[in-house]
Formats: sequence, C-alpha cells, structure tokens
Amino acid sequence: MNILLLAGSPSTPSRSTRLLHHVGERLALLGHRYVKLHVRDLPAQALVHADFTDELLKTAREQVAQADAVVIATPVYKAAYSGILKAFLDLLPQDGLRGKLVLPLATGGSQSHMLALDYGLRPVLSALDAKHVLPSIYATDLQINWSAEQGLTLDAAIAKRVSDGIENLSASLSALNDAATLNEFDSIPFSSVRCSV
Repeated sequence: MNILLLAGSPSTPSRSTRLLHHVGERLALLGHRYVKLHVRDLPAQALVHADFTDELLKTAREQVAQADAVVIATPVYKAAYSGILKAFLDLLPQDGLRGKLVLPLATGGSQSHMLALDYGLRPVLSALDAKHVLPSIYATDLQINWSAEQGLTLDAAIAKRVSDGIENLSASLSALNDAATLNEFDSIPFSSVRCSV
C-alpha cells in the first residue's frame, strides 16, 4: 500500500510539514511505504495557470493517482487552508481521490481556526471522491515545538491525537489490503476432460 505525504505549506520549514513528516516516519515504523510531495516545489506559473502539459505537474498528479492513502498537511491562514494547496487540489480530476483514504492535518495560530478543516478542506476532499476522510488533526503553534537538538516535540494532547490518527490510518490500510487480497484469485482453467451425461 502506498501513502502520499502531501505538504501544502508555502513556506519551509513549517510546523505543518514537520508534523506531516513525523506522521510519515511513524507510519514507516509500522511497515508502510510513503513518498513526499511538497506543493511549494511545483512550478508556480504552471500551478497557477493550470498547465496540464507541465511535466512536474503530471508527475505530481500521477503520485496522487498511485497512492492508496494521502496524508495532507496545511497551515491555516484566515480560517482557510493554504491557497497553494487549493491550487493543486483544483488540478486533480473530479474523482482524483477515488478509493483513497485521506488523513487531514493542519496547524494554526489558535484553536479558533480549528473548524477550517471540517468546513473548508473536508468538503473538497469528499468532492474529490475520497473513499474515507479520517478524523482531522489540528494543532496550534504552541502544541508543536521544534529544536535542532530534540527535533519535533508535541503537546501530550496532540501526541495522542496523532497516534490515534496513525493507528486509524494503518488499520484502515490493512483492511483495504486484506480486502484486495481476498478479491485476488487464480483462474482455474477448464479441464479438457469430457464428462458424459
């Protein structure tokens, strides 16, 4: 099962991207594979002008298409997810998340922006035909700390939500994998033996 880590922050480094990478590392410890896509690294002009001929945009869209699950991280600005993430999501086909599990992550300055995920991002993910949008994880700037010595440290409440989200995503991926395995079967060739009636 393939997981895409989709970073929607226009800046680097950023709290939302560090949280995203933390989730990816934890998923890797559970045996999952992931690839990273940073929307800010895509060519700005091609992104803004929806240039579907741009090779980097084609590759990015293909990464989404190949993923079984997408973990999306965004900062929240003015009660909305980032504009750069919106520009990228607008380039996906109408069913661009069909059959995929999606775990939304967001960071913001205060708890008052928490609903941006449920009222802004979640409807877009559903409109893109995601199989299941898992419960969102929102953290304020004070709940995420970074230092060169200690790396990323999370407030206890957010650490619990992140762990729950990772376990939920991992279990859901395992269930999808089990269902796919059950649907696979070897065809049995018809016997050349003739039966008499």
